[in-house]
Amino acid sequence: MKILVTGGTGYIGSHTVVELQQKGYDVVIIDDLSNSTKDVIYSIEKITGILPEFHQFDLCDEKLTKEFFDQNKDITGVIHFAAYKAVGESVEQPLKYYNNNIVSLLNILKWMNEVQIKNFVFSSSCTVYGQPDILPVDESSPVKTPLSPYGHTKQICEDIIQNTVTIFGSRSILLRYFNPIGAHESALIGELPNGTPNNLVPFITQTAIGKREHLRVFGNDYNTPDGTCIRDYIHVVDIAKAHITALERMQSNKTKSDCEVFNLGTGNGFTVLEVIRAFEKVSGEKLKYKIVDRRPGDIEKVWANTDLANKVLGWKAEKNLDEMMLSSWNWEKYLKVKNK
Repeated sequence: MKILVTGGTGYIGSHTVVELQQKGYDVVIIDDLSNSTKDVIYSIEKITGILPEFHQFDLCDEKLTKEFFDQNKDITGVIHFAAYKAVGESVEQPLKYYNNNIVSLLNILKWMNEVQIKNFVFSSSCTVYGQPDILPVDESSPVKTPLSPYGHTKQICEDIIQNTVTIFGSRSILLRYFNPIGAHESALIGELPNGTPNNLVPFITQTAIGKREHLRVFGNDYNTPDGTCIRDYIHVVDIAKAHITALERMQSNKTKSDCEVFNLGTGNGFTVLEVIRAFEKVSGEKLKYKIVDRRPGDIEKVWANTDLANKVLGWKAEKNLDEMMLSSWNWEKYLKVKNK
């Protein structure tokens, strides 16, 4: 079966392509390379022995999106990652996020329906919960007023999908994941943001390797054990595997509704300083960091209740924080050697 992965040269997308290929799926990627490079498809080939089919264009371009689906009517499922994802940047450039994240989804759903592709997995986020009143947060928790335009785009996209699938006679699974980190065990693919990282772990590893002078820790006056924000960190390969599990759930007609929602996390929350200490332990490196002002749009603390994903979806995160940090460090060291 042929599966379309949008944003497939990106961080989570590339790991998902690997897992799909290793399970025997034929994969086609669409990516505009706005936050990744084409080299990723060759790294995927080194891991799996298969070079994925690749198309470079912007899914906000309806004409190109239509042409693609018209020429690929044998696709049986879509996993949609392609989106801008930096919380801080979305606060500074909200229209950029609303346009890209929503228009691309509208184009995909429209032309999927035209060619009768019925299975859709959406990359959502725990940001839809805002700052939850009760922790851990489960799928029945209210979707609250977002703290960033990025989070708002995920809410809007979820609403669009939920309003669309029944009319189209299709199925969708929305995966609300928490904080993906780590890299593939081969160290051939991992998180590689363009420019200055917006996420914690690549900033940690780039600081440790000498690319950055120091790490900025945004705030130490939150209501948490050490004053820094708490997140539920989850290994990217665990996240990738969940997408295949979701796809196969729809393919085998096991869904209980047209649109299902699952949290993807470990169920454990760690502060920023705890993550720093875990990195220092597994790497043997002492990290330089500075406490700076809070960052607009950041949530104080959030971690997942994963019971539904564990019991209904049949998926469970396997890797612990030390494994996540070590794989991230191995990836950073590989990049240093590669770029010499």
